[in-house]
Amino acid sequence: MATPKDDYVFTRDILDNSRLNLMHKHWVKDFGYLLHPKIPTEGKNLRIADIGCGTSIWLLDVCDRLPKSTQFDGLDISFDASPPQDVIPSNITFRKWNVKEPVPEDLIGAFDVVHLRFFIYVLLKEEVPDAVSKFVQMLKPGGYLQWVDSDNESIRVKRSKPENRTESLEQLFGLLKSQDPRFNPTWVPQIPKFFLDCGLQDVEAEIHDSPPHLAWLMHECGLVMHELIARKTQNKEMAEKVQRLLPAAVTIPPITSVSLTS
Repeated sequence: MATPKDDYVFTRDILDNSRLNLMHKHWVKDFGYLLHPKIPTEGKNLRIADIGCGTSIWLLDVCDRLPKSTQFDGLDISFDASPPQDVIPSNITFRKWNVKEPVPEDLIGAFDVVHLRFFIYVLLKEEVPDAVSKFVQMLKPGGYLQWVDSDNESIRVKRSKPENRTESLEQLFGLLKSQDPRFNPTWVPQIPKFFLDCGLQDVEAEIHDSPPHLAWLMHECGLVMHELIARKTQNKEMAEKVQRLLPAAVTIPPITSVSLTS
């Protein structure tokens, strides 16, 4: 079988892993849950998939909070960011799968819950409906799909002090968008429609702005993305611009966080 192509836009290094793990803590604090409270988790022998599991931080966190009989499957195109298997709880297993490829037959109808997060820099808008269709295929009858992501269209640059300048931050956003079309996602508000189009019922969208103190912490995590791109890019001029602009990017952009559950 051919190895899935890994076209991840970031670096899969210690800095990137730390960014993702810290973002996880901020998001859980912001929303107050790992799985939406309406998703039943008390049953025995539940099976839960985490798609694009990355550092496995969500899996490791939720594993501690659910019954020990729960089986967790971490699916990703690469496990370079995950801890070694010998330190992972025995009820978590990993498997390579690219969401742009067909669902493996043995994973169709296999899961009580399918969870994914931070896919805005993975999929283009035209790829999202097909991906949702695959996630739905993976659910057992009556299963739940939870997708958590940031609506970057709602980002506003907000000064913490009137005298703060925002030009550097705005230029950084412009540089980021110019590097890859995935850095300019516009489709997050349409996820509920994609869910409904695939036949899901009781679709709920939880949308809210982060409070200023959490927005600031998330903003700092977001700035790390620019550093990662500067490290990875082959464009020396672009990398130099990022290094010049980063120190001055000190304003707060509250990001509208979006949690979608069906």
